Amino acid sequence: MEDVLILAIESSCDETAAAVVRNGREVLSNVIASQIALHTQFGGVVPEIASRKHIEQINPVITSALEEARISLSQITAVGVTYGPGLVGALLVGVAEAKAIAYGAKKPLVGVHHIEGHVAANFITKYPGQNALTPDRICQAELEPPFVCLIVSGGHTHLVVVKDYGEFEIIGKTRDDAAGEAFDKVARAVGLGYPGGPKIDQAARQGNPHAVEFPRAKVEGAPYDFSFSGLKSAVLNYINHAKMTGQEICVPDLAASFQNAVVEALVSRAVLAAEEYGYDKLAIAGGVASNSALREAMARSCREHGLNFYYPSPVFCTDNAAMIGAAAYYEYQKGVRHGWDLNAIPNLKLGER
Repeated sequence: MEDVLILAIESSCDETAAAVVRNGREVLSNVIASQIALHTQFGGVVPEIASRKHIEQINPVITSALEEARISLSQITAVGVTYGPGLVGALLVGVAEAKAIAYGAKKPLVGVHHIEGHVAANFITKYPGQNALTPDRICQAELEPPFVCLIVSGGHTHLVVVKDYGEFEIIGKTRDDAAGEAFDKVARAVGLGYPGGPKIDQAARQGNPHAVEFPRAKVEGAPYDFSFSGLKSAVLNYINHAKMTGQEICVPDLAASFQNAVVEALVSRAVLAAEEYGYDKLAIAGGVASNSALREAMARSCREHGLNFYYPSPVFCTDNAAMIGAAAYYEYQKGVRHGWDLNAIPNLKLGER
């Protein structure tokens, strides 16, 4: 059977990325041009700046991805690209580039949902024979549907059943802030800066996760849904009260306590869903999936409940094109093709076409 080579492009936020993926599982190249340093001075992503930077970087990034993979455009089977959700200006750069390349090279065009890409990051992660977190529940085989997946990023917190490649049933989601959004806001409030997730994770390693007992919100009648706005407000109130009364804030303790509350909510609901829906495979995906406390707690809970735990390599947790290439492969195999009228859809819902 002839190999399927996907040239993938990702530009939904502040990473300009391109990759070449073979048969949905093998990453031949994965090039990322990050804008973190550029946006750090503003405390977050500035959409207009991100779009302009994508325009500057996208051609060199694609050239590097092809060179690293030792592949020419004539050898590519199809071009995959993120077309939503994300920042509309940023998405448009990637979509326009992908359409131009596909048209010029006479290759099929496959649009990919960004969150579907995050789930597919688990398909390109190799699971070794030894794992310090779960030595007795190591997953030797590659992940295949069906399974339950917890998707946690700056803009999304979803709990889904992955019925098949590209087929999702959303069984839980946040009612307000996404987990990553809460991390960013708390990090900013305590002066840790941007990006908030890694900063909180790093500070929390030196802190006591039980120093401050923050609330764990539950959504009545929706056991798999999340709510982080109350927790975020509780942290901000704690900070404001400490400032007003002249109390010194121990940032590591605060970070660890906040992170512990978020992790408990994420892990408890994900494991409950896997058990109640009858699946023995539980995966995580998205930028927050690289959080060390979340990975350790999820591994521990899966071990206790007899679940196989899957998690992407850290490089595949943050935005990248390899995950888009993996997702595009399975869409391509199902016969999905997009026309030259493909457009950026900033609020694209998971499962929509």
